[in-house]
Amino acid sequence: MNFRKTMSDEVEVNLTPLIDVVFLLLIFFMVTTTFDRDAKIKIDLPTTQSAVPVAQKNTMELLINAQGKYYVDGQEVLNNKPETLFRAMSQALDKRGNNPPLVISADANANYQSVVTAMDIAGRLGLTNFSMATTQAKKTGAKK
Repeated sequence: MNFRKTMSDEVEVNLTPLIDVVFLLLIFFMVTTTFDRDAKIKIDLPTTQSAVPVAQKNTMELLINAQGKYYVDGQEVLNNKPETLFRAMSQALDKRGNNPPLVISADANANYQSVVTAMDIAGRLGLTNFSMATTQAKKTGAKK
C-alpha cells in the first residue's frame, strides 16, 4: 500500500487588496472634506441695532481678534507690526485686482489702536471701499 501524504495548501489571506481599498478611501475622504472657516478664529463682534447684511463678491477680509492679532483672508499675519500687515494686505490685493471691498471684523474686546492701524493701512493701500462688520443686537420689545 502506498500511503502518500496529501499535500494540503495552506490558506492565506492576501492583505494587499484590503490595504489598497483602505488607502483609496482615506484619500477620498481627505480630498472631499470641507473645512469650516469660522472655526479657526473666535471673534466676538460688536453689536448694533441697525446692522444691514451686505453680500459682495471678491471681498477681502481682515480679522482682528481680542489679543490684537491680524488675519488677512483667514491667514494669520506673522506679527502685529504695521509693516507686516501692510505686506500681507498688499499680497492679498495682488491676488484680487483693483480696489476690492474690505471688511474689517474686529473683536468687541480688541484694542482700538489695532483697528485704527488696520484702517490706516487700508487707506495707504488705496482701499476706499471698506466697512466694519458687526452683529445685529437682539431686539427686546417692550412688554405691555
